[in-house]
Amino acid sequence: MAENSKFIKATYEIMEQLLEVDQLENALAGSLEVIVRTLDAEAGVIWYLDPKTGRLSPLFHIGPSDISNVSIENGVGIEGIVTSSGQAAMLADTASDPRFEGTVFDESGFQAKTMICVPLNNLHEVIGCVQVINKKDGSPFTEEELELCRHMASLAALTIEEKGLQVDAGEDKEVLISLRNVIKEFPSGEGVSRVLKGINLDIYKNEMVVVLGESGCGKSTMMNIIGGMDYLTEGELLIEGKDFSHPTDADLTRFRREYMGFVFQSYNLMPNLTAQENVQFIADIAPDPMTSEEAIRKVGLEGKGNNYPSALSGGQQQRVAIARAIVKNPHIIFADEPTAALDYQTSIEVLTVFEEIRKARGTTIMMITHNPEIAKMANRVVKLRNGRVASIRTNLNPLPAAELVW
Repeated sequence: MAENSKFIKATYEIMEQLLEVDQLENALAGSLEVIVRTLDAEAGVIWYLDPKTGRLSPLFHIGPSDISNVSIENGVGIEGIVTSSGQAAMLADTASDPRFEGTVFDESGFQAKTMICVPLNNLHEVIGCVQVINKKDGSPFTEEELELCRHMASLAALTIEEKGLQVDAGEDKEVLISLRNVIKEFPSGEGVSRVLKGINLDIYKNEMVVVLGESGCGKSTMMNIIGGMDYLTEGELLIEGKDFSHPTDADLTRFRREYMGFVFQSYNLMPNLTAQENVQFIADIAPDPMTSEEAIRKVGLEGKGNNYPSALSGGQQQRVAIARAIVKNPHIIFADEPTAALDYQTSIEVLTVFEEIRKARGTTIMMITHNPEIAKMANRVVKLRNGRVASIRTNLNPLPAAELVW
C-alpha cells in the first residue's frame, strides 16, 4: 500500500510539472527528477529523436558524467532499440542481456547494472525514450516501477506533441574545456576534505553555461581549477585538447593572461585608477587586446571612462569589471556571482552585457549563481551536489536577459 501511495504521489507530481507549459524543458526535466527520486535511481536520461539525422540526443540527464554532446543512432543500443521498436525494455542484469552494448556514461566509470527504458510515444510516432539506470540499493526494478515510467513517458510525449517542442540537434558542439574524473582535496585537521569527488563536464565554444548548487557543493572550487587559480588533486583537465592537469606556474600565468577573463561578486577594481585605467592595466599585459576605449564602449560606459570607482554605482563598477575581462579578447569568461551585490534592474543590465558579448564575439561564458532564474538565459544548466555533477539540462529556447523576473 505504501509503495502504491508513493507511485500515485509521483504521478501527480509529474502531471503538475507538465502543466508548466511556458517552460516545457523545465517541466520535462522536473518529471525526470521525480522519476529518479521516486525510484531512488543513480541516473536518468530523456532522449529525443531528431528526425533529420535519425539520431537520439539527451534533452536532460541526471548522472555522473556530461553527455550533452553525445548522440546515438536510432536502432542501436538499448535506447535506440526502444525508440525504433516502440517497446519498453527492463533489464535485470545488463551483463547477460544481448541487447546491452554499454551506456554513454561508461567514460566516467559508471557501470549500468539494471535499467528501465520506455519509449516517448505520442499518438502518431515514437519521438525518443526515457531511461532510468541502477537503483541505489542494488535491487532490480519492478513491474510497478516500469509502469510508473510508462505513465511519465506517455504524459511527456503527449505534452511535447501538444506544445510543439522542436529540437534541432545540429552539428556536434566544439569542446573548449573537458574535466574528467576531477577530484580536489584540501587539508583538514589530521586528514583531508574531498570537495570535488569526480567531476565530469565539457564546456563548449560559444555557449553560456550556468552552474547552480548549494553553498559548499564545489562550484567555486571547480571554477578555480578550470581558471588556473587552483590545482586538481586527481583526474584530467583538457583545454582545447591540451593537458592542463598538472601545469607549470609559467603555463598558468600565460593561460590566465591570454585565454580567459574573470568577473567576481566583489568588483576588485583598483581605487586609485579610473575606469579606463583599470581596463588599460589588463590590456597592457595581453598579447592581442582590443583598446580600452572599445571595451568601455561595449559595456555601455561611454563618458564614464575618466571616473574613479568611488564615483560609479555598483552596476557601473561591475560593468568596468566586465570590460576588464573582455579587453584581452578571452576565449572564456568566468563569472562568480556577478549580480549577487546588485539590485534587480542593475542585475538585468549586467546580464544583458554578458548576453551581448557572447552573441557578438562568440565568447564562452561560465557563470556561477545562486539565482535559478538566471539559469533560464543559459544554453545549459549544470547542477552540482556534494562535489559531483548532479544533473545537466539543455535549454532549447534560452530567455533573453530582459525577460528574467525575480
